[in-house]
Amino acid sequence: MVTLMKTSIDISDGLLSKAKAQATQEETTLKSLTEEGLQLVLNERAKRNGKKTQPLTVSGGGLQPDYADADWNKMRAAAYEGTGS
Repeated sequence: MVTLMKTSIDISDGLLSKAKAQATQEETTLKSLTEEGLQLVLNERAKRNGKKTQPLTVSGGGLQPDYADADWNKMRAAAYEGTGS
């Protein structure tokens, strides 16, 4: 079972446009760029407080075999399975 956290945030049109353009330029996703940015901000603020946040990691060998070659639609369907979404 794939576990994902979905959320919605309001971002100004200008910032979102810049972020999308940056993600395209770097051949990455907006999700990855957003996660990287949040981690940088959290680390910087933690430094001010004398604390360092650790990246979230999980132990394991990657995706489960059923999802090793799966596309996003299959993973998303599995994540929302049984939720009525």
